[in-house]
Amino acid sequence: MLTGLSSAVRATAIAAAAMLGCRGCMKREVGLAKPLTGVLVVAIEQAVAAPFASCRLADAGARVIKIERPEGDFTRGYDGAIRGESTYYVWVNRGKESVVLDFRKAEDAALLQSLISRADVVIQNLGPGAAERGGFGSEKLRAARPELITCDITGYGETGPMKDMRAYDLMVQAESGIAYVTGSPSEPGRVGVSACDVATGMYAHAAILEALVRRGQTGEGASIHVSLFESMADWMTVPLLTYEHAGRDWPRTGLGHPLIVPYGAYHTRNGSVLVSVQNHREWQRFCEFVLENTAVVEDPRFATNQDRTRNKEELNIIIDAVMSTLTLEEAIQRLSCADLAYARVNDVAALSRHSQLRRASVDTPAGPVDIVAPPATFRRETRDLGAVPALGQHTAAVRSEFAE
Repeated sequence: MLTGLSSAVRATAIAAAAMLGCRGCMKREVGLAKPLTGVLVVAIEQAVAAPFASCRLADAGARVIKIERPEGDFTRGYDGAIRGESTYYVWVNRGKESVVLDFRKAEDAALLQSLISRADVVIQNLGPGAAERGGFGSEKLRAARPELITCDITGYGETGPMKDMRAYDLMVQAESGIAYVTGSPSEPGRVGVSACDVATGMYAHAAILEALVRRGQTGEGASIHVSLFESMADWMTVPLLTYEHAGRDWPRTGLGHPLIVPYGAYHTRNGSVLVSVQNHREWQRFCEFVLENTAVVEDPRFATNQDRTRNKEELNIIIDAVMSTLTLEEAIQRLSCADLAYARVNDVAALSRHSQLRRASVDTPAGPVDIVAPPATFRRETRDLGAVPALGQHTAAVRSEFAE
């Protein structure tokens, strides 16, 4: 059997067993626990980016000990929409243990070092320089324990003139240019959710998993760094390359696409429908079944996607003239007959009752709450989600367990 190994080492051994034909051994082991069972994560975190990453590690079975200040992670105070609990905190802190520590106190600083000495992964996204001042900078930790995986999350990176600046989601949306390419033609707009935080948390989560796999193969840990700005810069690659190589600014198009036409929202008599035409076959079907005007296919102004993009205003006049006479239901019927992609332009209320929305239940200090289910599913596996902790709920137990 493969018990007694770290989860990453065990995963590698399972794969090797499968390659050697030890299928019975593999099946028994897979059924024992979630993939990251046995991995200890110490998360000195706040806000959204780091908690998002550690939450996904907890979903996979890692033990995540979340270190909070005496006043708690400040997202606890963002709102009280869930019977007094914060929507943000409930979203990204399930499955964790909450431990309140004040690093200025010698006893608490010692307990944190004891936790770190047994950890597999340490994540932190405090303000610039705070980890080093607290005695848990990644360079120091890795020097003492090369097998440790550290993940530092910053706003603007570890070098450059802005490395010491504080950063939050909306600031980075503005600095990275994503707000500039979002909104209407008349003005920029904020992406309506915490895009920078979520992207950074996802990149951090993926990098930590890579590091765990490599450690299972080599025994060596990793020093990971992810910044909000670099995460958004990656998302901005296409507008950036378009500017640098073609000299074109990336236009704001509202519910439209800068490079594909028709690809956007059109108004019907009782609502809007978003239409996408990706290739010439779809363009032919759009003209035949939706516009009911095959002559448009032969119009040289609209022969290719690049032609349609150059002559978007003229084409939209033709499309609007048809769509405005239809009900939303009639437009959807035509789009379905044409086998084209379409979407309703839903509000949050419509999302709440959407037929495709999967939900999961988590326990919170205010009672069970239905949340959006994790997007990644593992077929033929059932994974329960851990509870959202009250502030300091696990402090006493962790002190008892890890006190030296």
